[in-house]
Amino acid sequence: MKRLLALFLLLAAASLAQNNVVAVKAGRLLDVRTGQYANNVTIVIENGIIKSVGATAPAGVKVIDLSNMTVLPGLTDAHTHITFYVDDVGLKELTISPAREALNGAANARTTLLAGFTTVRNVGADAFTDVALRDAINAGRVPGPRMLVSGPALSITGGHADENLLPWEDHKSADGVADGVEGVQHKVRENIKYGADVIKFMATGGVMSKGDDPQAAQYSLDEMKMIVSEAHRLGRRVAAHAHGVQGIKWAVEAGVDSIEHGTYIDDEAIALMKQHGTYLVPTLYLTEWLPQNAARIGTPPYVVAKMNVVLPLLRKNIQHAFASGVKVAFGTDAAVYPHGLNAHEFATYVDLGMTPLQAIQTSTIAAPDLLGWKDKIGTVEPGKFGDLIAVSGDPLKDITELQRVKFVMKGGEVYKDEVHQ
Repeated sequence: MKRLLALFLLLAAASLAQNNVVAVKAGRLLDVRTGQYANNVTIVIENGIIKSVGATAPAGVKVIDLSNMTVLPGLTDAHTHITFYVDDVGLKELTISPAREALNGAANARTTLLAGFTTVRNVGADAFTDVALRDAINAGRVPGPRMLVSGPALSITGGHADENLLPWEDHKSADGVADGVEGVQHKVRENIKYGADVIKFMATGGVMSKGDDPQAAQYSLDEMKMIVSEAHRLGRRVAAHAHGVQGIKWAVEAGVDSIEHGTYIDDEAIALMKQHGTYLVPTLYLTEWLPQNAARIGTPPYVVAKMNVVLPLLRKNIQHAFASGVKVAFGTDAAVYPHGLNAHEFATYVDLGMTPLQAIQTSTIAAPDLLGWKDKIGTVEPGKFGDLIAVSGDPLKDITELQRVKFVMKGGEVYKDEVHQ
């Protein structure tokens, strides 16, 4: 009998190893919905999916001991530009080939993952380099977060995301340029054809571009309605870059899923967003980092002039939007500042009135909902991806703990472990 039992246990252990089962022993596990901690919890992950959350691990399973750590679900960033670098601005943009951009993206993807962000929504890349990167990550060729990607953002001729740095005789337009109702319909279909998971369009001018006005609405309401209706009909959600209030209102009226930035948002726009259930993705840490580093990275004067006006208003008006109860999903605009600093965004949210738990929920509850992935990511429970991070302290007391992630697991695979060094 003892021999049979030993053989059974040996076969069970071999089966668990073959099925890629691992257990994580968490000293404290944060329930991001309630803000409550559970102590001494064991999370069992099989084939990349959480199988159970309980007190003990099955016999024969490899156990990763995080009993002195605080464990949270992997974080989500709903606004990245993962194939761009922070200093690729102005005329330097013209020197970056699609091949170089894709290679840059591979490096930035690893940096982002090691910072604790196991999922991102990438909202703008040239030549579908983010599609290529997503596919390479999914194939296991390069390390990086799970990615939902937009490909080239849609823009009007001469608008934010067009190529406005070359003279007329070059006749150069950016990949995402489309004008008119039929033009934007075709561009949405084209982006989806080449792999876009989400559609991004520029509802207003921007800051990091030449010759456009952040306050001016770019697309007409009819064009926006076509973008959104075509994307939704084909099963894609829509993100609208929007600083100016007219562009915000038209985009919300057209049915977008999220407003990115929202600098000039007012009470009427806030009420409209609450009525439609539209998410705000505010991208705030750049208001701190960019003014301090603009000269060092060679930011062109036309960008500096716009940012000196826009960035203070962004903080002021988004703080009012927070207080007014608009839905907020976490996003950083990483690439405007260095990839890997994404978690600094949490502290900015807290500075502008959120509690630490509310700030964490923008990344773990709201952002997955915005992406349409709330059944896959964002909480630690059976059936979801085995995406975990760990920090030494208590992020509910000190939100900056999330800037010092010590352990990262994605799909049951460990990518960073500073706990057992």
